[in-house]
Amino acid sequence: MLLVLYLENLQMSRPDSAELLAPIVPWFKAGARKLPWRALDLDVLHPDPYAVLVSEQMLQQTQVNTVIPYFQRWMNRYPELGSLAIASSEEIHKSWEGLGYYRRVRHLQAAAQQIAQHGWPTDLKGLLQLPGLGPYTAAAVASIAFQLPEPALDGNAYRVLARILGIVKDPKKESIELRTWLKPTLLAHGPSRVTQALMELGALVCGPNPKCSACPLATNCEAHRRGVVQSIPMRITRTKPTEVELWLLAIQVQNHWLVRPPAENGLLAGLWSWPTLALDTINDLAAEEPQPYGLVRWRAWPGWTQAYSHRREKVLPLALQVEVPFEPAGFIWVDQDSLKTLPMGRRDQQLLERLSTSPSDKTEAPPIAGLLRRLVAGS
Repeated sequence: MLLVLYLENLQMSRPDSAELLAPIVPWFKAGARKLPWRALDLDVLHPDPYAVLVSEQMLQQTQVNTVIPYFQRWMNRYPELGSLAIASSEEIHKSWEGLGYYRRVRHLQAAAQQIAQHGWPTDLKGLLQLPGLGPYTAAAVASIAFQLPEPALDGNAYRVLARILGIVKDPKKESIELRTWLKPTLLAHGPSRVTQALMELGALVCGPNPKCSACPLATNCEAHRRGVVQSIPMRITRTKPTEVELWLLAIQVQNHWLVRPPAENGLLAGLWSWPTLALDTINDLAAEEPQPYGLVRWRAWPGWTQAYSHRREKVLPLALQVEVPFEPAGFIWVDQDSLKTLPMGRRDQQLLERLSTSPSDKTEAPPIAGLLRRLVAGS
């Protein structure tokens, strides 16, 4: 309790940020990663602010090493803002396939269309008006692309600042104060340089398991000095994701496959998907005969768990080939060649990839007729 009171009182008289954080400048210069969206000269405007916008959208909730090949392919496909602005929804979702959180790509295109029509905003307020740019992303683009002294606080930066200042509580609750405190550092050492250096430090050194011996700020870090690095920032209790079990069905009639077209809104907006059915009443379904659909063959593979931010799905993949076509409400049949071009989420893409592999020979016969009946009935 005494330590908590000490650290809380310490926050009332924080040291000068430009002086305290100055050591990250030579540290970053000496070892900054070479990233395809990172400018070589951090003292001038970024030569391609569009590349900064793309990278910041891709990096939301996605690791740098995962993003790099996607970013390179994206920039080859849409090398400048105008080419993205006029691309079809299906094209951009296919190009984004595998990155997840597909709302980002829709926001990215909407922002590109707005910029193509009206030009780049000239300040933070204008950037915040672009689709999909919240306080962090707008500030990151402002500082990295346009050298505006707007502090961008992502998870890495919050963690660094919480430790060096000894902030016991959730540092995000002090976002306004931290931005005000940090702004002189951007003015003194350069907005682009400081913004990226803080992110880099949090990603490579001051992570959840910090490497304090390699940190340029360790000497003046309050958490390190007090021996409480592991407990700062405080752990946030998150809501446990909903867990569901489901069948994921690839159903074929001759050379056509049953798929659901993209929804206009929601989690699967812009993405095609396979039929799914909740895994329940299995015993009742198992005894049914696979008529009147004319089952030709079935294939099954080992299942997997698909994790989302709010949901965990235990997926049972199953492919069915039948003779009699049917069309449940909300689904259409597409031919084999078209199927390969459709943008799908990672879960559905995994089943598509399995269709060209050998099925498991240890899987019990699934309740095929019952599944088809429920699918046709829309249950």
